[in-house]
Amino acid sequence: MAQLLATTTTTTTPPCGGLLTARASASSPGCFLRALPRSRAMASASGADAAAAAVAPPSLLVFSGGTAFNGVVEELKKVTTRVAHVLPVSDDGGSTAEIVRVLGGPAVGDIRSRCLRLSDESTSEALSVRTLLGHRLPLDPSEAKLEWYQIVEGEHALWDGVSQPYRETIRAFLVYFHNEILRRSAEMFCFTNGSIGNFFFAGARIFFQSLDAAIFLFSRVSQIPAESLVLPVISTNDRLTLGCELWDGTIIRGQNEISHPSNGRKEVVNKDCNSCSALPSRIKRVFYMSSEGSNLLHEVFPEANRTVLEQLSKVDCIVYAMGSLFTSVCPSLVLRGIGETIASRSIPKVLLLNGSHDRETTGLPASGFVTAITDSLNRTYGYPDKSLKNLPKDYVNALLVPKGGQIPLDIKNLSSKGIFHVVTVDSIHDGKTGIIFDPHSLIQALTSLISDRRFVEPDLLTENVESLNK
Repeated sequence: MAQLLATTTTTTTPPCGGLLTARASASSPGCFLRALPRSRAMASASGADAAAAAVAPPSLLVFSGGTAFNGVVEELKKVTTRVAHVLPVSDDGGSTAEIVRVLGGPAVGDIRSRCLRLSDESTSEALSVRTLLGHRLPLDPSEAKLEWYQIVEGEHALWDGVSQPYRETIRAFLVYFHNEILRRSAEMFCFTNGSIGNFFFAGARIFFQSLDAAIFLFSRVSQIPAESLVLPVISTNDRLTLGCELWDGTIIRGQNEISHPSNGRKEVVNKDCNSCSALPSRIKRVFYMSSEGSNLLHEVFPEANRTVLEQLSKVDCIVYAMGSLFTSVCPSLVLRGIGETIASRSIPKVLLLNGSHDRETTGLPASGFVTAITDSLNRTYGYPDKSLKNLPKDYVNALLVPKGGQIPLDIKNLSSKGIFHVVTVDSIHDGKTGIIFDPHSLIQALTSLISDRRFVEPDLLTENVESLNK
């Protein structure tokens, strides 16, 4: 049961087109409207829209990385599949790092991870495909290489249960990926802990010379619902490098070095704040830099994916997911057009607060997370002529907080930023990451926020403080 700590909601103007819109098809009333007189057509259209609005599930856009939000994707699918998942393509750790090192291009690991979570599980073959594309090779280099050859040659047991058409499609791109590696004989590829899904994705991207085409193919192979979108925040076929500037002036190059440096060792990623050394200073901002850059002079300004901007302009709710704040969420927020579009919407804009700190956020209270999101969307630091002056409440108007979490909940500071809607949600304890949201309770609380008319109707302006389950 979600518990409302304190809410004071002030809404401005309703979103364009209302909360939900009707979709006409060949058999829907929309095809009959052309034969009706104008007045009857308008009345019928209004009735059709109202009927569709009553039954259509909500649409969301989620900014996240490829790990933390995965745990609630299955629960969210039970409520709605009309979700645009926006992910960064700047990860340079793990299996992704080896692919980028040898073959170049954008990082595909986070996108592959979300695609797998959204994939179909309704048949035995769908499960076999999901198991194959979700498989990781052993940590031992020799064993990893041997198993990879068994897979690419079609002799591994993972192919059991995969029909011939699927087998030929998937294996063709694995073979293409392998050939691309062999063509670069000067670079010895390491298969340690390699993701078969990443290899398939990389093969498709290189073959089509398009990240969007690779996502389309992967989505079809893994049978993702058509209305579920997995979107790279930047649509590119080039390598992207994330940098960060600390408050003491230090510049760190590479997402892996910011969040969980491995000292050059190939190992399983551990983002626990106690697993690596602390940053010398808190993070001021993240930005993109040229692939060979090392300082602020090498900052670059890639364009946001147009499809992301289109989705932002019409969804019913925007979510900033839990996870690595500065390396998973903020890289999607610093691009021009993102802040402008979000600030223009009068809909729920929800921050899912982490249950514990990591290396990037050590010591930050809840209001610090809001400030980081606001500064990223406003592009506060960097080039003044590209910055915005929007208020925190223009970007975040509700917080969902896991019960018993370690992040200090500084209600007064949140209130001073114009954020009064704070909801405590039931949590569970994860052995690896500590306190996390209970998936069912989180989606229940999120659904309740989306249906709260105070976010979208100016006639319902309220200033009331509620406390449930006292």
